Amino acid sequence: MNSPRSLGSSGGIPHDRTERAMMRRALVLARRGWGQTAPNPLVGAVVVRDGVIVGEGFHARYGEAHAEVTALAAAGEAARGATVFVTLEPCNHQGQTPPCTEALIAAGVRRVVAAMPDPNPIAEGGAERLRAAGIAVEFGVESDAARELNAAFTFAASGATRPWVTIKLAISLDGAIADASRAQRWLTGDKARREVHRLRAAHDAIAVGIGTVLADNPQLTVRQGKRPRVAPLRVVFDREARLPITSKLVRSARRTPTIVFAEHPDGARAAALSKSGIQIETVLGLGAALQLLRGKRVQSLLVEGGAGLAGAFLEAGLADRLIIFQAPVLLGAGALPAFGTAPGIERLRLVDRQAFDEDLMSVYALR
Repeated sequence: MNSPRSLGSSGGIPHDRTERAMMRRALVLARRGWGQTAPNPLVGAVVVRDGVIVGEGFHARYGEAHAEVTALAAAGEAARGATVFVTLEPCNHQGQTPPCTEALIAAGVRRVVAAMPDPNPIAEGGAERLRAAGIAVEFGVESDAARELNAAFTFAASGATRPWVTIKLAISLDGAIADASRAQRWLTGDKARREVHRLRAAHDAIAVGIGTVLADNPQLTVRQGKRPRVAPLRVVFDREARLPITSKLVRSARRTPTIVFAEHPDGARAAALSKSGIQIETVLGLGAALQLLRGKRVQSLLVEGGAGLAGAFLEAGLADRLIIFQAPVLLGAGALPAFGTAPGIERLRLVDRQAFDEDLMSVYALR
């Protein structure tokens, strides 16, 4: 059993403040499964008895024990009569692992506090099962943070016919993504670029437009930090299938699955790409492409560039989050604007903001 760690008794501290602290700890634990749990959500759990944390756990990897089971194992007999704080309603079905509800009942916990209900219709019903066993169940502590953490999972569970889409752009202080020469250069520093790799690890697919491929010859892989359990699918929006055979994407296509969405591809080029391991899909419009990706069980898509593709997603209303990395540089006259084709949006809701050395990352909600 883990050594008990006190977060302070409720004496002199408002009860709701103490509970928020417990749930925030559970959210911190949940993030330890970053990139490893999909298609399952990120979940953390904390077992508390007499104001002291006696067990902690998180869902570490798809197919392995859920957060509640891990936390209960860490608590041992101290779980009896305890309160369990968990970022998602305990599941009530047999999947890759047994129902968490039965583990909680067997452990003899007194109360369960969940940040949010489970949106998955297959796994729902955990609260009812626990209450039927005499365990008190409450919802709502740090619910906004819990929903944001698993936004893609929740969106998919709601029956969405497309993936949850996040647009990522690196821009200058004057709102551009490239200078007048259009020469390839990094706008942001090392720490910001490491964060981009971390973001990639949490998405099922990464997309760019053909213009970005021709300009930058990207790899679209996770090369820094902890590798994801499953490498993200690589997606290129390329109307005429102009993706060069010599590009890094084509040369590595047999190792990392790559799709080209084309509207009217040249037959010979498409055949050459297919022979090299690229999957060619002929679709009309972004909406049809996203539906096809969802059919391939892609829950989350990270759109990395360029300006034209980002603008098209925004104009079509097909983006859910916008992540801006702003670097302290000015690109000057003739620079390529980041939002030249985007519709007018008066004000966005700020979801998160972090500094990476001199670069500032801002996350905005688009829906």
